[in-house]
Amino acid sequence: MSKSEIIAQHLPFLRRYARALTGSQKSGDAYVTAVLEALLEEPESFPGGREPRVALYRAFTKVWDSLAEKNLPDPEASRLPVEKRLTQLTPRMRQAFLLVALEGFSEKEAADILDVDVPTLRDYLDEAGKELAAEIATEVLIIEDEPLIAVDIEGLVENLGHNVLGIARTHREAVRLAKTKAPGLILADIQLADGSSGLDAVNELLKLFEVPVIFITAFPERFLTGERPEPAFLIPKPFQPATVSAVISQALFFERNARRRQQQAAS
Repeated sequence: MSKSEIIAQHLPFLRRYARALTGSQKSGDAYVTAVLEALLEEPESFPGGREPRVALYRAFTKVWDSLAEKNLPDPEASRLPVEKRLTQLTPRMRQAFLLVALEGFSEKEAADILDVDVPTLRDYLDEAGKELAAEIATEVLIIEDEPLIAVDIEGLVENLGHNVLGIARTHREAVRLAKTKAPGLILADIQLADGSSGLDAVNELLKLFEVPVIFITAFPERFLTGERPEPAFLIPKPFQPATVSAVISQALFFERNARRRQQQAAS
C-alpha cells in the first residue's frame, strides 16, 4: 500500500479529531488541508518507523504548533474565530483528552503524538478532566430509536450532571419535545426507527434556536468527507462512555465560550 493510500484511510478520523478540537468543520478541515500540504512538501515528516495513524496525528500536531508558536494566521484565518479562542484556553490539555478519550490512542501513543513523556501527558489529562468537569449542567434531548442505546446514553448524560428532558424515537417526537422545552444540547442518531432522519430533525430545530449538536452513527466515515456541510461533533457506534463524555464536554465548552464572547461584545 502506498503512503498516500495509508494516509487516505485515516483521514476521516483525523477530520473528526480536528473538528472536535477546533469546534467547527471549516476550522478542522482547514487544519487537515494544511497537514496534507505539509506532507506533500516534506514527505519525510511522515516517518515509516511509527504506526501510520500515530505518524499522521503527530504531523497534525506539528502544523498546529507551528501556527500557534509563530502566531501566524490560520489557513482560513478570517473564518476561524473558534480556533483563536481555543489557542488561549489550554489547547494541549484538550488535545491530550481528545487523543485518549475520543480517538482511542494509548497514553504512550498520545504522548508520542504530542511529543511529551507519559507523566506529562497524564498531567494534561488530569487538568483537562478538572476543567471539563466544571462545565455547567444543561438540559439534553436524546434522539435515538434503539431503546437500550437510549437508556445507556441517558444514564451517562445524567452521571455527567445533566438532565435529560426526553428521548425521541422519530423526527416528529424530537420536534415536539424540543418545542416543549428548548434543550441546551442535542444527542442525535442519524437513522431513526420510522425511516426518518435525525439530521432532518436537527436541521428543523436549528431554525428555531441555537444549540450544540452531537451526532451518533454507525457509519461516521460517510459524514467526514469534507465535501458538504457536516457535523463538527460525531460519535461512532458502538461508542465508549469516555468518548461520549469527551465530546459532550467539548461541545458545551465551545458553546459556553461562544456565548461569553457574544455577551462581552454586546456589553
